[in-house]
Amino acid sequence: MPAFVSPEALSTLIGSIYDCALDPSRWDQTLGEIREALECQNAALRLNDVRNHCFLISKTVGIEPYWQEQHAKYLAEIHARMSEGIRSLPSLDEPLILSRHYPPGVLETSPFIQQYLRPQGIVDNMVCFLMKTPTRLAGFCVARHERNGIVTNREVVLVRLLLPHVRRSVMISNVLDASTIERSRIAEAFNALRCAVLLIDARGKILHANRSADRMLRSGEQIKVASGSLCATVPAAAAELRSAITIAAQDEVKIGKMGLAIRLSEAEMPPVFAHVLPLTGSHPRADLRREAVAAVFIGAPPDEADAAIIAAAAFGLTPSETRVLAGLLGGATLAETAARFDVAISTAKTHLDSIFLKTGVTRQADLMRLATRLASPVTSAT
Repeated sequence: MPAFVSPEALSTLIGSIYDCALDPSRWDQTLGEIREALECQNAALRLNDVRNHCFLISKTVGIEPYWQEQHAKYLAEIHARMSEGIRSLPSLDEPLILSRHYPPGVLETSPFIQQYLRPQGIVDNMVCFLMKTPTRLAGFCVARHERNGIVTNREVVLVRLLLPHVRRSVMISNVLDASTIERSRIAEAFNALRCAVLLIDARGKILHANRSADRMLRSGEQIKVASGSLCATVPAAAAELRSAITIAAQDEVKIGKMGLAIRLSEAEMPPVFAHVLPLTGSHPRADLRREAVAAVFIGAPPDEADAAIIAAAAFGLTPSETRVLAGLLGGATLAETAARFDVAISTAKTHLDSIFLKTGVTRQADLMRLATRLASPVTSAT
C-alpha cells in the first residue's frame, strides 16, 4: 500500500460512500474499502444507545462472529470511555484515538482493551463521531492490527478527509430512509416522501422536484426559483447552497462540509435543513438523472404527534408523558398542555420531569431539538 491514497483512489472511495446514501446495503463493501485504505483490521459503522448499552445499528467488516458476540459485554465501558474522550476533543471533526487520547493506566487496566482487543492482536482503535446526543452516539471506527502498528498521521489525515462525506451520506440516508427507494420506480418513490427532493443541474436549474418540493417552491418560504435556478430565501443559506452545487458539479471530493446541513429557516423558526448529495461520481447516483450534478434533500418538519410517538418509542415514555410532549411540540405551554388534557399543572410538571430524566436533557428547548431530530421525515406524503 502506498504511503498516501492516490487522488483517483480517494475519489472512488468518496463516490462509494455517497452511493450508500441511496443504497445502504452498499455499506459492507464501502467499509471494506475504508478498512483497506486505512490499513486496518476491521471497520464498523454504528449507532449506539448509551443509556441501555446496546447497538441500534451496527455494520461491520473484518470482525469474526465470536468477537462480534463478545463485544456487547464491554459496551458500558466503551460508552464511558467515549464520553470521556469526546470531552477532550476540540470538536467532533477530530477522531478519538486509543494510543493518543487514553492514558497508559487505562490501556493497562481496561477489560475491553486487555480481554477484547489484545487477544485479537489489535493495538490501536480510532473512532470518528458522526452525531452525539445525551443518549445516542453514532460513528464509524477502525481498528489496527499489530502487523500494521498504531495509527499514524497518514491515517488521521485520511480519516479527516473521509469524515464529512460519511457524515453527509448517513444524514441523507436517515432523512431519505433509502430502504424505501426502488431504483426502477425512483420518481414514484421520491413523490411518496414527506421530505423535499430536488435534482439540480450544473447551472442550478431544477430538473426534478417531488411533490413536497413543489409545495415548498410554491410557498416560497424556504426555497424559490430565482433567475431559473434553485435558491434559498435566507441569504446565508442561498450562498452555501449555490456553492455546494457548484462544487458538486466540479469535484465531489472537495465538497467537504459544504452543504452538509444548510439551515433554510430563520433563526427564530423551527429548524429546516437541506443536505446536498453530489451525483456525478458514480453510475448508481448518476442514473437518477443524467444531467443532474446534485440532489438536494430537505427534511420536512415533523408534526408534533409523529415526533412525540417516535420519541416515546425511543425513550420508553408513558402515554401520559407522550401527550405532554406532543402538546409542547405543538407550541403550547405546560399550563396550556395541562388544561388541554384536563390534568393539574403539577401533574404535567411531573410528567415533564420524567421525560427529562428518560431523555437525558434538562431544558425544554433541548427536548424540542432532540424530539425534532429523532422524527424521520419519511412517511407518505399527503
